[in-house]
Amino acid sequence: MRGKQVSGKAMLVLCLASFFAGSLFSTTSRTWSSTSTSLDDDHDDDQPNEVHPFPVVSKYHIHNHLDDKGKSQGTAALVTQTNCNDDHKRKLVEGKSGVDIMGEVAKTHQAIKSLDNTISTLEMELAAARASNQRISTSSADYINPNRHKAFVVIGINTAFSSQKRRKSVRETWMPTGGELKRLEKEKGIVLRFVIGMSATPGGLLDRAIEAEEAEHNDFLRLNHVEGYHELSTKTRLYFSTAISIWDAEFYVKVDDDVHLNLGMLATTLARHRAKPRIYIGCMKSGPVLYQKGVKYHEPEYWKFGEQGNKYFRHATGQIYAISKDLAAYISTNLPILHRYANEDVSLGSWFIGLEVEHIDERSMCCATHPDCERMTQAGNVCVASFDWKCSGICNSVERMKDVHNLCGEGTGAVWNLDL
Repeated sequence: MRGKQVSGKAMLVLCLASFFAGSLFSTTSRTWSSTSTSLDDDHDDDQPNEVHPFPVVSKYHIHNHLDDKGKSQGTAALVTQTNCNDDHKRKLVEGKSGVDIMGEVAKTHQAIKSLDNTISTLEMELAAARASNQRISTSSADYINPNRHKAFVVIGINTAFSSQKRRKSVRETWMPTGGELKRLEKEKGIVLRFVIGMSATPGGLLDRAIEAEEAEHNDFLRLNHVEGYHELSTKTRLYFSTAISIWDAEFYVKVDDDVHLNLGMLATTLARHRAKPRIYIGCMKSGPVLYQKGVKYHEPEYWKFGEQGNKYFRHATGQIYAISKDLAAYISTNLPILHRYANEDVSLGSWFIGLEVEHIDERSMCCATHPDCERMTQAGNVCVASFDWKCSGICNSVERMKDVHNLCGEGTGAVWNLDL
């Protein structure tokens, strides 16, 4: 080597080769150092972190980077793809969180709504229970009295303070008196009472006259009610409520004191329906609603029945009708809230119009007087009740009641021959 002189060109080539070899070794050393450090971080978390001149990437990134033969485009694409995947996952998480929140809000709203409905239902049930307890305490206490008298039918004869002569004509014809009245009640379960309230001046002359008549005949049912023509609907309510508190009967009848009645035929007719629930028996009608003021039977609440010229719903005529025990109990229980129209027969029909009630149109309860009831009696079809439609009762009943009884009566033995 000393003997030969190296040319400058050779020296230049040797220097360049050494430079490139050194650069290649330095680059390779740094790359493997980074890889080793990353692997050590994955396997030994307890080692202190070292400061590297280049960012540290995961093994997945290194693997893809090496497989891409060192191309910088692959590395950039890998980083971009990683960022996109992270963004997509973040959006999915955020979207799912939004859906979960809205779902929870909807569930909470539904729970609040359900709670409101439950509270409303409980409030209504509480109000109904309070109303029921109030009705029982104010109007039905007597009805649950276990000491009531058993009967087949209670017949209330509607009368007034001025009707003493009418009552006399009834006692002299179709109504038993004295011991016969008690016997009829005991043996046949048929109870008869004249129904009357109090005068506007309690303890006055009118009340004393009724008390004297009651002492003689013992056939009155006194109501806690002030008598008056425009108070007949109230009197009807109180009659049924009072009667069912005293007698436990199968039927309750209301009849006016100017109507002729055959007791045996009435009991026979009622007995045909004794097995049925909620029976309403009478001569059913549907008259016009009279809206003109000043006329008889004027209906102040005519507007409730529709346009002018309309008719009432079907109801039994007021001269006589019968109802079964469950309907009398319904009236007694709901006494404070039963609406009263001007006419008592319309009022009674309105109390049943919305119930499951069987309306029985019994035409034998509204026969005309002579000669109609006479012909039916001769044919063997005795009428239950007879009166004159034009008078809403027997015209001049005090004078004519005895004649109607002789012509249309069933005979004194009919009621005693009944087998109820």
